[in-house]
Amino acid sequence: MTISNHDILLQQLQQTWHQTIPVSEFMQIAPLAFDGETFEVSAPLEPNINLHNTMFAGSIYTLMTLTGWGMLWLQQKLAEQEGDIVLADANVRYLAPIDSQPIAKVNWPDCDLSKLSLGRRVKVRLEVELYCNDLLCASFSGLYVSKGK
Repeated sequence: MTISNHDILLQQLQQTWHQTIPVSEFMQIAPLAFDGETFEVSAPLEPNINLHNTMFAGSIYTLMTLTGWGMLWLQQKLAEQEGDIVLADANVRYLAPIDSQPIAKVNWPDCDLSKLSLGRRVKVRLEVELYCNDLLCASFSGLYVSKGK
């Protein structure tokens, strides 16, 4: 069995999260799948539970934020671009309680990252959806900004 370039990128992303965003390791956030267009991330319910035995709202927000951040990070790697990524603006809607393993999904819009190589900024709005047993439980819209290095 060979490890694909995408699998290597997912391992690097998880290491980056754990080294630079410590809460991601505590939450056990893990990238699941990436095909170049769609990215999926999950975290177990146990370390992210609230008093109602559902996922804590702050954990939901963090999971969805990192899913979007991770997608931009992955796209920069594929485009061989370097940039510092921040979340500039976000909105989340909590639609249903999460009582089992959540899956956050994001699709990459058509976005040109080449300005990063000139040291300029790139802005991209990403829409993340969080599912629990195929039910949409939360939606997140985040504006990410990356400044070229």
